[in-house]
Amino acid sequence: MAAGKFVIKETKTGLKFNLKASNGEIILSSQVYKSETSCKNGIASVIKNAPLAAIEVQTAEDYKTEKCPKFEIYEDKAGETRFRLKARNGQIIGVSEGYKAMKSCQNGIASVIKNAQEAVTVAEKE
Repeated sequence: MAAGKFVIKETKTGLKFNLKASNGEIILSSQVYKSETSCKNGIASVIKNAPLAAIEVQTAEDYKTEKCPKFEIYEDKAGETRFRLKARNGQIIGVSEGYKAMKSCQNGIASVIKNAQEAVTVAEKE
């Protein structure tokens, strides 16, 4: 079984990474970093924080606020369910795509936890 991979790619303003599942689907995208070092630190942060992260379902009524690190499940402006992974310091490390169903969103979180641990890091060539 192929593992997931962190793919570092250049943007107009710096570098970002995507965590891709073994099927090639992007399951987590980072912010843009100014340097390769800070981008790789972001990847290390996903690997370190994802398995420890609690899951906070912000779409639930009276949801319990969890301590960081945590995955926050929320509804975006388009009405889709998304998640973001926050580090211990509260900074957002990565965000997901929009999901139509809560179960798919939860599966995405499980996929991040599973794939991040064995993922290799590669640079995307243009």
